Amino acid sequence: MVVGCGGHGREIAGLVRAEGRWEPAGFVDDGPAPDNLARLARLGIPFLGGLDRLARTGPDTRYVLGIGDPRVRRAVAARVDAHGLRPATVVHPAATVGAEVDLAEGVVLFAGARVTTNVTLGRHTHLNQNATVGHDSVLGAYVTVGPLAAVSGTCRIGDGVLIGTTAAVLQGLTVGADATVGAGACVTRDVPPGVVVKGVPAR
Repeated sequence: MVVGCGGHGREIAGLVRAEGRWEPAGFVDDGPAPDNLARLARLGIPFLGGLDRLARTGPDTRYVLGIGDPRVRRAVAARVDAHGLRPATVVHPAATVGAEVDLAEGVVLFAGARVTTNVTLGRHTHLNQNATVGHDSVLGAYVTVGPLAAVSGTCRIGDGVLIGTTAAVLQGLTVGADATVGAGACVTRDVPPGVVVKGVPAR
């Protein structure tokens, strides 16, 4: 089951189908836009209702969070977990995962994502299309790495961090929890928790 029927959620439904282990049973969303409901109908995947619908699912049901914003994803996960459901970890067949990589529950790797070796990805972390994570890096829970973004080797990325499209985090740096790295930014020094940085070099 996919939680969230916006664009990110619909992309993830396609990813689930491509992986081939499951067929999405449907979408749940507390506030779906009419345009998104029409798009779901064209995909042939039913809209099942709000998140309270999860209370009526079986214990074997798995879910995936189709929500791009890390903070919203964390809040929704707490609501879903209260129903006792377990998240699915979904890896697109066109993603690459190297040796000694630890993927927590709920991790989503989009097509073209590259994770090299000795990497840890925390719960409900999403690597979007063609994002890369280098050796010995640790990404916390609820991290979003945008399309074409690059996290270099031996980096530490805190919980809830958003790394924007085409951004780069250079070797050995730390990005603190709940920080945002703007699209196209190049991080050349550690980023404190909760701040927004942008530009080249990122400030």
